[in-house]
Amino acid sequence: MRLIGLIFTLLAGCGQLSAGSNDFSQFRWTNADDRFGGLSGLDISDDGTSFTAIGDRGIFVTGQIVRGVDGHISSITNTVVKPLLPPRGSKTPDSEGIAIGAGGDIYVSVEAKHRILAFDSLDARPRTLPRHPDFVGMQANSSLEALAIDADGTLYTIPERSGRATRPFPVYRFKDGDWDIPFSIPRRGHFLVAGADIGPDGRLYILERHFTGLGFQSRVRRFDMSGGSEVTLIETTNRTHDNLEGISVWTSPTGLRMTLISDDNFKVFQRTELVEYAISN
Repeated sequence: MRLIGLIFTLLAGCGQLSAGSNDFSQFRWTNADDRFGGLSGLDISDDGTSFTAIGDRGIFVTGQIVRGVDGHISSITNTVVKPLLPPRGSKTPDSEGIAIGAGGDIYVSVEAKHRILAFDSLDARPRTLPRHPDFVGMQANSSLEALAIDADGTLYTIPERSGRATRPFPVYRFKDGDWDIPFSIPRRGHFLVAGADIGPDGRLYILERHFTGLGFQSRVRRFDMSGGSEVTLIETTNRTHDNLEGISVWTSPTGLRMTLISDDNFKVFQRTELVEYAISN
């Protein structure tokens, strides 16, 4: 454990961007609450000043974002950590993705039991949405990692793995009470799906990561809502960032911006960080 931690420390910060915008910032986030950590999903308010995050040990985290004159994050205030209530009779879920609808409904994607939970509020017990038949056969720790919602309240979820290196990632859509697969996105290289969001521009943003053995590479690709018009916005080299798993796209005073959050896996040699990139094209 100490050797691994030393290796991660020595490599930290040595990564660089291999593509995409150079307009980015990083904020390392710490909190004294023992439950804090493992953050795997993120929703940023339309103006970039507040957030709701989710942790993979069944927590919600909310707070306010303070920004400097350059627009970069300078601090996080009014942080609240609260448990995610499971459905009655169930254990705390392995919560991965979060999506919040225009009316305030909260949706959470879950691994292991492969399902989507719907909450009326952060303090409510959820209901379980119907499952697509494919969910049953998904890998225990590689299923519904990414979750997004569009302006009409339609949900989209994507598994971390597609089942084969040459098989595209299926995009599952929940609309009018039924599931379908309207399109897939190509699987390129070693990257696996970590998060998703539908931006104010109505396009689908996919966060992916690749564990190299000594750190993480991150990539964000953007698609139209038919799975076409693929653009790679960023692709980092090893250890540019930590284990980025959540993505939220919003409109800053200078244009579209994406905020990414890392899952520290509750390891002392990893970190929780918020990373932001301007979207220039």
